Amino acid sequence: MKSSNKPRVIQSYEKLSQEIQEQIKLYYPEGYMDNLIEFKNHKNEMVSALPFETDEKIYMVRMSIRKAQELIEEDTDFDDDGNLLDSKRESYEDKYSDSDFLLSEDEEDVAEEVDEDLDDE
Repeated sequence: MKSSNKPRVIQSYEKLSQEIQEQIKLYYPEGYMDNLIEFKNHKNEMVSALPFETDEKIYMVRMSIRKAQELIEEDTDFDDDGNLLDSKRESYEDKYSDSDFLLSEDEEDVAEEVDEDLDDE
């Protein structure tokens, strides 16, 4: 398993900065629902989250399937089919062209590492 020294953050979507939310939209332009993963948290409870990695941190954005659907339906950056509007995609690509926010590890590995780190706390 690849190890990373990046801090791991579990946070709700609403508490993320606007910049991180926009980068997530750009990374997941077809919505979030199909990209959620499940893992056990430090209390051994099953939780679902959207994985997202930046240069500085690994985020596990807490959300259920229902919440993922609601976020896309209510966000004017997405069309009626749940896809990021081309104009928004272009705008965000220009804004974050210097950012490298690609998942460098398998999403399951990230979830496992987050859980392991929480167990150590």
